[in-house]
Amino acid sequence: MLEVRDVEKTFHPGTADEVCALRGVTLSVPDGSFVVVIGTNGSGKSTLLNAVAGTFLPDAGSIRLDGEDVTRWPEDRRARKVGRVFQGPFSGTAPTMTIAENLALAARRGKARGLGPALTRGLRREIRERVAALGMGLEDRLENEIGTLSGGQRQALTLLMATWVKPRLLLLDEHTAALDPKTAEQVIRLTKTAVEEGRLTTLMVTHSMAQAVHFGDRLVMMHRGKVIHEVAGEEKRGLRPEDLLARFEEVRRSDRLDAAAAGLLRSFYV
Repeated sequence: MLEVRDVEKTFHPGTADEVCALRGVTLSVPDGSFVVVIGTNGSGKSTLLNAVAGTFLPDAGSIRLDGEDVTRWPEDRRARKVGRVFQGPFSGTAPTMTIAENLALAARRGKARGLGPALTRGLRREIRERVAALGMGLEDRLENEIGTLSGGQRQALTLLMATWVKPRLLLLDEHTAALDPKTAEQVIRLTKTAVEEGRLTTLMVTHSMAQAVHFGDRLVMMHRGKVIHEVAGEEKRGLRPEDLLARFEEVRRSDRLDAAAAGLLRSFYV
């Protein structure tokens, strides 16, 4: 279970570039739950994932995973429990290493390192089987450098790496945003299979309204660094993309009204 409590983060405090990215965010993700996070650019959704992953330390608040306080843990230590797929297909892999070598590293996540061979015969056989299950024909290219593959192929392999050893939490940070529609559909199908078969606790950020309504058992909307709306259960299952678009329009309208009110107040002091 993931528990985020009153987390705050301000970048470049006290400067002209100050950005208050997270404002007291509280969120619980029970074991086996699939939570989708949406929001406009700058709403704080990817910053939330970075806070959970340990990319930076929060200014305030706490983050607990499986009851353990990981708030001050560095990113590499959290990676033993957390699998992650980034937005860019070229993140999360070592481009000059082969497909087999990248997956061998993933297979060792959280385990003690020794001087024995990483790619045993048994592991090679397992790698071939799991890569074949992706349906991309990569099982015959295991000795190819992963940097020579297409974005969609790399993203599928990154997903496989992130879930090879079952993570306590899977983070998906707009992981199909940089892909063409056909490839994105293929990767999202693989994601659905991995999450359902592994019963993975998942936190996914997306800009896709279709993904937001069709995936996950709970939806969270963020705006200006805060959670402003949550939908779960029957209400989540009944959501349509146009419902979310209408909600976004309400937020935009509220912002415009707030800006107009602020302008009116300022006029009284001029």
